[in-house]
Amino acid sequence: MAPRRVWWNARDDAPALLDSGIDIAACWDLGAVGRVVYGGSRDDPPATWAQAHGLPPPPRQLGDLGLFDFDDEGADAVRADGQLSRAWLADGPTSTSARAQVWARLATETQRLQEDALRALPDPRPTPTSQPLRLLTAHAESAAALLAVELRRTGLPVDRTELASLLTPVIGPRPVDDAHAAARRRARDDAVRRHFPQAGDVDLRNPAQVRELLVRIGLDLPDTRSWRLEPHAEASPAVAALLAWRKAERLSSTYGWAWLDRIDDDGRLRGEWAAAEGAGRMTASAGLHNMPAELRSAVRAEPGHVFVRADLGQVEPRVLAVVSGDAALAQATTDDDMYAPVAARLSCDRPTAKVAVLAAMYGQTSGAAGHALQQMQRVYPRALDYLRAAEETGRVGGELRTHGGRLLRVQPGWGRFARNAMVQGAAAELFKAWAPTVRARLPERSQLVLCLHDELLVQTPTEVAHDTASVVRNALAATASWWAAGSGVRFVADVSVGETWAAAH
Repeated sequence: MAPRRVWWNARDDAPALLDSGIDIAACWDLGAVGRVVYGGSRDDPPATWAQAHGLPPPPRQLGDLGLFDFDDEGADAVRADGQLSRAWLADGPTSTSARAQVWARLATETQRLQEDALRALPDPRPTPTSQPLRLLTAHAESAAALLAVELRRTGLPVDRTELASLLTPVIGPRPVDDAHAAARRRARDDAVRRHFPQAGDVDLRNPAQVRELLVRIGLDLPDTRSWRLEPHAEASPAVAALLAWRKAERLSSTYGWAWLDRIDDDGRLRGEWAAAEGAGRMTASAGLHNMPAELRSAVRAEPGHVFVRADLGQVEPRVLAVVSGDAALAQATTDDDMYAPVAARLSCDRPTAKVAVLAAMYGQTSGAAGHALQQMQRVYPRALDYLRAAEETGRVGGELRTHGGRLLRVQPGWGRFARNAMVQGAAAELFKAWAPTVRARLPERSQLVLCLHDELLVQTPTEVAHDTASVVRNALAATASWWAAGSGVRFVADVSVGETWAAAH
């Protein structure tokens, strides 16, 4: 049986092992688990150690050591007050064999304390394994932290030529210098301003000024979000021009020529990945988590390979059925499209049912789906009560724990955040248990290259694409068997194959 490695955090400790070709099957990431158990955003060793020992986290940076930081100089790794010695850390905890042994002992002690804390938490429901759900979440979070390191190293295959052909019609050819880029930007702005009376030098990047422009053409809107403007585009050339400008501006500023230049010589786009932010979702830099759909045809599998894409279907309402224990909502998940049976129970059409379910999870209580929302309280009372209880905690401030055990400290006035975070956070836990399970079962020469909220993208040899698709589906079933054990909730994934990300949609 392969060993389970214990380390302070994958970001610092995994790269050297991966560089030496060591296959890491399982790990316990003290930083990742510490953030689950104790909340907050810190995963550095001093904070992780302190939280496990019931101490306040020390200042984040070592910085310049002061006189009193050396009151235990040359002695122990742990100071008299229980904190890790800053002087000891500054000298390098693995600089000698003796220090490395101390460092390992501190890590295993911290792991034991974290495991004890997890076992002390009440479990929402028993799992079909010998380990409680909270402990399984720790293993999954640790695996996701390792996956984040691997995603940074692997990168996303991008076809430079195709990307350039997509950018040029929208933002123009590559500028020759900064002055040329600035002139082109002004030209794009002026092309919109001329549709508005007395636009002058109005800043189109300022929502308040744009709202004033819209008032001049008879559109008095609450805000200038694109979804609010889109219904007016067909009747208003000015609005159509503004929306087209926004598309070009986003591509130019975030996904323009400078972004293309970030692609490495091997044709891979790499960003920094984080295993958990906010309520627990994975995030990435370099635009990897927000790439516009119109650029996805430039994400192309390498020769001899294809992409297998898997997208969790209606994951948040299915997660709500699990975490709330609402049997009626769980029954709806037995359908591939759970909104159809929900619509039947609410006596409305499917679009209205979908809006009602999403509005309930995001804290909207009125609007087009207002009547359906009222019906939801009657039909799915446990789900609605669960959401309402989370929102109430958010209103007054306090602590919440997600289905997997992540501690969320919410400030007063965070009602809607808390309401959704309990569902979104649990969905992230399911995803981060599923993705490493897929990683562990992939055929040879297959790689996970993207994790996008509830979507996986795997590059795999063409000849084993069918096998890889089966791995993805079977891994979801295996994960749900313990994550949602006893709930009666069914999870589904839309799995497709294509040479580009767009073709696999």
